Amino acid sequence: VIHSTSKVFCAGADLKERKDMNDDEVLAYVRRLRSAFHAIQRIPVPTIAALDGMALGGGFELALACDLRVGSHEAVVGLPETRLAIIPGAGGTQRLPRLVGAAKAKDLIFTGRRVKGEDAFREGLLDRYSGTRDAIQEALVMASQISEGGPVALQMAKEAVDRGMHAKDMTDALGVEDQCYSKVIPTKD
Repeated sequence: VIHSTSKVFCAGADLKERKDMNDDEVLAYVRRLRSAFHAIQRIPVPTIAALDGMALGGGFELALACDLRVGSHEAVVGLPETRLAIIPGAGGTQRLPRLVGAAKAKDLIFTGRRVKGEDAFREGLLDRYSGTRDAIQEALVMASQISEGGPVALQMAKEAVDRGMHAKDMTDALGVEDQCYSKVIPTKD
């Protein structure tokens, strides 16, 4: 579970710091951030982002790199980069459309619209909504429920979904599922 200890999950990159960078340094910085978030996405076990406050720009991109997102009424998510004459560069333009579809992703990216907790849940940006309870509490309940599954089965389920989503067609996707299923058969989970 990834969460913050304050009421801001992550407000994104420090643009004041970026102002002092040249173009090559900015690109290198964004590439490092993208690589770090991709590493989080590739963690072989389920990951959960608990959002109890602002998750904007790179902060929302971090949450999108997690398998699941839980938010409270205090959560606010968005990708405001186009309002700053840049684009989400740490995976947001790729992960968000895979989560909510291209049209809704374009709406959020083009407008830079911020979406609050319950609305974010209704729009599919959050997987669970904790209401007035802290998101971390709900995320820990979810993590506990997940941990009741077999460890290898959880890893293979994650791999099957992730790799299958990128398969060229259903036949290939079912082949991915078959490969993953064959790895759980001999386990004692």
